[in-house]
Formats: sequence, structure tokens, C-alpha cells
Amino acid sequence: MAMLEVNDLSVYYGVIRALKGISFEVNEGEIVTLIGANGAGKTTTMQSIVGLISSKTGSVRYCGEEISKLPAHKIVRLGMTQVPEGRRIFGELTVYENLLMGAYIEKDAAKIKADIEEVYSLFPRLGERKNQIAGTLSGGEQQMLAMGRALMSHPKLLMLDEPSMGLSPLLVDFVFDMIKEIHKKGTTVLLVEQNASKSLAISDRAYVLENGRIVLSGTGAELMESEEIQKAYLGG
Repeated sequence: MAMLEVNDLSVYYGVIRALKGISFEVNEGEIVTLIGANGAGKTTTMQSIVGLISSKTGSVRYCGEEISKLPAHKIVRLGMTQVPEGRRIFGELTVYENLLMGAYIEKDAAKIKADIEEVYSLFPRLGERKNQIAGTLSGGEQQMLAMGRALMSHPKLLMLDEPSMGLSPLLVDFVFDMIKEIHKKGTTVLLVEQNASKSLAISDRAYVLENGRIVLSGTGAELMESEEIQKAYLGG
């Protein structure tokens, strides 16, 4: 069943057409990846889906409901959460306070406490640094915090925008292991990534964006084997 359906989505920045009628879907229980070079339209796609950018044409349906005209805060309440490019943590707040911000739709204090402990079990480093000012964390720790904060809202669909950006190879491996772990716990994942080899390796399906258009799609394994993808993204 399609959890997310994007149909004929077009987005303009002034007179520049950033997205040119893209269509794709994410089925419940999948990991789906959008890959493409810088400027291909990946982040614009993510921001359009979650209501941060208005689309000119097209529709976005989530669990059968049209959401393209909904504001971002209402979309979060439906069960869709984004980890934005660049992490966007609250740098002046502590790790613990950042996690509380992620739980703003939850009113049960006991539930919030249990959820924070669950995040600490997934990312033990956050538990060790719970009272540390978030802006002083390393890049990898900030990425863990951004992911943990997103999980506090119990998303059915977790959207990650360039989660490996700027991280060391060791931390990139860790982040992708955590994505697989989150998925294993029952969360559907939409991933935007430049690291094609890592993202395709964990994806059920993937789409390739070029200049605001989807030019190729298939299973993660199929695209890994594609000569075109190997030359463009995998160094083949």
C-alpha cells in the first residue's frame, strides 16, 4: 500500500522551475531513496512534501489524504517527520531539551520520559551528553540528535535529508546502521542522499533525480547494477 504518493509535482523559485512534474511513491514498510547530484531537486522535493515550500502543480497524498496544502505542523501530527539537511538542531539548548522539543505533540509526561530513554538506548552517546549544550556536539553527535529528536514524534514515515553529509566514514557507517535499525522497528523511511552506494545498499527502491526530473527508478539492487548509475554515482 502506498503510504506516500507524489504526483506531477512542480515547484518554482521565481521563474526557475526547480521540480518539473515529478511522481513517485513510498509504500508502507519500505526504505526508498532519492539520489542525485547537488541541485537536482532532492531537498526541494523533501521540503515540498512536508509543507515548507508550496508547489505550483501536483499533489502529495499521505495515507490516502491530500496534504499538499497543509502547513508543516499539521503534517507532523499526521505521522510524518523530517530530519533536515544540516541537522538544524537547537544549538543553545541541551541535548535533553532538544529531545523535548521533538515531543511537542505529546502531552503525557511519562510517555515523553519513556521515549527519551528509548532514544538514549538507540544513541547511547546522547544519554552520556544529555546535559551538554547541543551546539558543542560533534557533527556526528548532532546528526544522532537530529534523528533522535525526529523519533520523539513517533513518525510512521521518517524522511532523512543527506544524513551522512560531512561525516567521517566511520560515522557514515553508524548512521546507516541506525537507519536500518529504525526501519527494523517498523518505521517507513524516505531517504535523500548523495552517497549512492550506501543508500542503494539499504533501499527497497530508489529514484534518480536530474535537473528536477526523475530519470530512472528501480530496486536498490537494480540501480546498483546499472552501468549508468555506476558511472555517474559509484565511480564505475
